Amino acid sequence: MDKPADDRRIVDPVILALTQNRLDHICRQMGWVMSQTALSPIFSQAHDFTCFITGRDGHIISQAEGLPAHAAGGGFAVRALIKAFGEDIAEGDVFLMNDPYVAGGNHLPDWVIATPVFVGGRLVAFACDRAHQSDIGGGAPGTYNGEATEIFHEGIRLPPVRIVEKGEIRRDVWQLLLLNSRTPELLDGDLQAMIGATRVGSDRIVTLGSELGITAIADIFDAVLDHADARFRQVVAALPDGVYEGDEHTDNDCFAPGRFNIHVKLTIAGDRLTIDYSGTDPQMRGFKNSPIANTYSLTYVGLASFLGGDIPINEGTFRSAELVLPPGTLVNPNPPAAQTMSTMYMGHEIVHAIWKALAQADPSRACAGWGKTVHGISTGHNAAGEPYVLYHWNALSGAGAVAERDGFHQIGLLGALGGLTVPNVEAYERLYPIRIHRHEIRCDSAGPGERRGGAGVEYEAEVHGDVVQSFRSEGLTYAAAFGVNGGGEGQGADMTIASDGQLVNDLPAYGKRSLKNPVFKVRSAGGGGWGDPRRRDPAAVARDVLDGVVSIAAARETYGVAVDGTTGAVDAVATARLRLAEAAD
Repeated sequence: MDKPADDRRIVDPVILALTQNRLDHICRQMGWVMSQTALSPIFSQAHDFTCFITGRDGHIISQAEGLPAHAAGGGFAVRALIKAFGEDIAEGDVFLMNDPYVAGGNHLPDWVIATPVFVGGRLVAFACDRAHQSDIGGGAPGTYNGEATEIFHEGIRLPPVRIVEKGEIRRDVWQLLLLNSRTPELLDGDLQAMIGATRVGSDRIVTLGSELGITAIADIFDAVLDHADARFRQVVAALPDGVYEGDEHTDNDCFAPGRFNIHVKLTIAGDRLTIDYSGTDPQMRGFKNSPIANTYSLTYVGLASFLGGDIPINEGTFRSAELVLPPGTLVNPNPPAAQTMSTMYMGHEIVHAIWKALAQADPSRACAGWGKTVHGISTGHNAAGEPYVLYHWNALSGAGAVAERDGFHQIGLLGALGGLTVPNVEAYERLYPIRIHRHEIRCDSAGPGERRGGAGVEYEAEVHGDVVQSFRSEGLTYAAAFGVNGGGEGQGADMTIASDGQLVNDLPAYGKRSLKNPVFKVRSAGGGGWGDPRRRDPAAVARDVLDGVVSIAAARETYGVAVDGTTGAVDAVATARLRLAEAAD
């Protein structure tokens, strides 16, 4: 456990800052190793992984590389490992875990590798990565089983297990893992990449510890957490005391329409926060329930992205935030509730609810909503008879705007905050039996505003052969891309699919369909806008018109800007008349 603050040594602030930067750089180095050595495009192309470092007690001290939704809950996994193995942790060991109920997991496909770091024979840290595996068994290829009603339908469950013992791979455990994957070659290579990345991180931490000394590094790690705690308390204390509430919902339980609500009551009292999820609906039948580690993680994403700035992000940051998570609800389900979709949804809803509550405390920092996604997973066998799992990342949605900037185009997953990378089209066509016919910005999909939302895309792709399609079409009926402070909503998504030339009717939000030579046509959702569109700089509107983000008609009708479609020049006189007429109305 952390030492009481009064018992800790004072650390030179310069040494503290340099050490924090060095730890962050070690996380980035681990990330570079992951992306360069992994076999799966989920790692090498989309970068669906996170590297982080914890102290000896399992509290995150650096998470500089990867997806925020992954790392923020990583400490739960390492603390589950420490609880399971106690003092039975040796140099050269490596541990693996994924289960959300006993191993601090956020959802089953994200596996955590944790390598203990020893300096002078003493445990000082854990070098870790959490990464989404291509396939871990379960009822659907690619693991997202929209028909799951309990966790046993979703893939192999792993408590903390020792996968490397004193430098030697445990071949029995390794074979067990490969046997439970439809893509064992990818899993084999990716696990080796994950272990290799944590070994690189471990070596760098050993060097750091040898330079600073065993006692000093422990004190500095504690000071890193204390500093983040103090900075976040300053930010919270600057907000007005009060009780602020926010709601967001999903409109289905993966099987039928309905309203399933996340409710947040956020209480600010001095430099402390209480985030109470009482009033959130009971856990659902489908696989969107959010286990504790995921709910903590996405709550932290919502707080940090709204209040961020120069606040260090580690587990000390959120000591002053108390979460109330009623058991048996969407944010703290009782086992064996299904939960694989939770990192996306309920993750999306949790962040939106936090943002809506915080916007009441500080409207100037309000964040517009991000569009929900419709991209699914195609699985099958290529011409060589090898299995593949293809994520249609190129059909992602747009992000919401904030006061300082427009929303990002085609960035999608809210919990990733842009950390996922849209794969290169040419690389995808080389790796998979796919031909992408169209991939471009969707005009007028972005929510209008003084700061414009991010645009969605128009995506058309053909997958060759027999395909099992796993649908994850959350955004088809409810985009959730709300505008703030006078900004407009982002446009919702739509999708058509043809199988062997015949249109597929009644596309499910979730579930599986067998298709032949399917052609996908997707118009993904845009993000919400921030502020009155009539206050947007006419030059920015003209640039959007030239970029195909905004049409000439929308520029005139929504933004009050007259743009020459040939030259892209703003007609200043006509624009002034349009805006004066609007003001008069």
